[in-house]
Amino acid sequence: MTMEVEGGEGKGKTMLCLLTDPDGNPLGTPVNFPLNTEPQHLQQIVNQLRQNEERLPYAFYIADKELVESLGKFAEKNKISVEKVLHIVYQPQAVFRIRPVHRCSATIAGHTEAVLSVAFSPDGQQLASGSGDTTVRLWDLNTQTPLFTCTGHKNWVLAIAWSPDGKYLVSGSKAGELQCWDPRTGKPSGNPLIGHKKWITGISWEPVHLSAPCRRFVSASKDGDARIWDVTLRKSVVCLSGHTLAVTCVKWGGDGFIYTGSQDCTIKVWETTQGKLIRELKGHGHWVNSLTLSTEYILRTGAFDHTGKQYSSPEEMKQAALERYNKMKGNSPERLVSGSDDFTMFLWEPFLKKQPKTRMTGHQQPINHVCFSPDGQWIASASFDTSVKLWNGTTGKFVAAFRGHVGPVYQISWSADSRLLVSGSKDSTLKVWDIKARALKLDLPGHADEVFAVDWSPDGQKVASGGKDRVLKLWMG
Repeated sequence: MTMEVEGGEGKGKTMLCLLTDPDGNPLGTPVNFPLNTEPQHLQQIVNQLRQNEERLPYAFYIADKELVESLGKFAEKNKISVEKVLHIVYQPQAVFRIRPVHRCSATIAGHTEAVLSVAFSPDGQQLASGSGDTTVRLWDLNTQTPLFTCTGHKNWVLAIAWSPDGKYLVSGSKAGELQCWDPRTGKPSGNPLIGHKKWITGISWEPVHLSAPCRRFVSASKDGDARIWDVTLRKSVVCLSGHTLAVTCVKWGGDGFIYTGSQDCTIKVWETTQGKLIRELKGHGHWVNSLTLSTEYILRTGAFDHTGKQYSSPEEMKQAALERYNKMKGNSPERLVSGSDDFTMFLWEPFLKKQPKTRMTGHQQPINHVCFSPDGQWIASASFDTSVKLWNGTTGKFVAAFRGHVGPVYQISWSADSRLLVSGSKDSTLKVWDIKARALKLDLPGHADEVFAVDWSPDGQKVASGGKDRVLKLWMG
């Protein structure tokens, strides 16, 4: 129904509105706002109602569309009735801004085969890469040169993961062994960790807010098992057995449970002391390829934030990480998204129920990678159909499709402020997408072949990419 305003100038020019958080919890009761109310007025109202000591930035959404004008104009454009209560969702925004990367600041040779994985340390100060040449390399980001070459694997290095306290780097190979490294020296911390019978598909560390210093991590393998390892004991302490086909991805959640996705089409939830299976999430009709948690960025970075603060003890780090985790999670449960070869995704709230909250459809080909934004407000997905899609992180509703790649999209990574997304593709380019504008921000050609791996540093300063052309590229703002 088209909006109608009754009465003369200034009479009846209001709209009954209810402000809610992204989970639908109301902030006070419905209020009549003048039709000329704009986002900056709503910012003041939300800050007052929430009694924020420091004024925080918010964005406002009505039915998944951002409000960037007055309520009256928005209602007219979108044919919204003034008879009903209008639900306005307020979403906190990052207080800092990340500049988009726009130039390649370094092309670093060193690997003699394809670069298969890249990962910045949780504080963003170090960078590691894993390659088909069987080595892991650590790079000096100041001089943009190789720092250490870590040798010892017998086959391709398929997965790497930093501990969230930054003290260890673990790598897993096609031969099935894992190796823990000291990133300060590039030397191995003990012998290879043997147990898996086939190649490693994923690695995830126990969050630092649950245990500091970091000791345990979980690995997933083509052999159908996931294993929990203790780097101090230097052995596998629990084997998570139950999948009937390869385990393709693994996440150690902030509430202390482990999630595994498999080619047997299921996702399993495990407790971590004895490795008991707690829950099975079923729904996919084909392989599960990728998992992402709404708290993922906080779990990855632990106590480190954009201020660059360092910590003097594991206890201090654990406390800071716990505060960050609780603040990010709020009162809502940790959410999980799975992406599959069946072209669909599911949004789950595993601790509320074993049925999915939403089935997310729209991709025309298998989904390679799913990733929650650092603030948990968005989900991005990358697919063989050459598109990147954006979804609402709370409801799972489709928001936008980003088109521009001309080959399968392999991996995506978010900027720390959740405003930008970078994707790497078989078409040899990286692309930076603007979330607010729902559009391509920058095209980053430069690689000579397929881009397999991309990561945006947690401090937001740089993006690293690697692929078939064997070079590592660093991109700066």
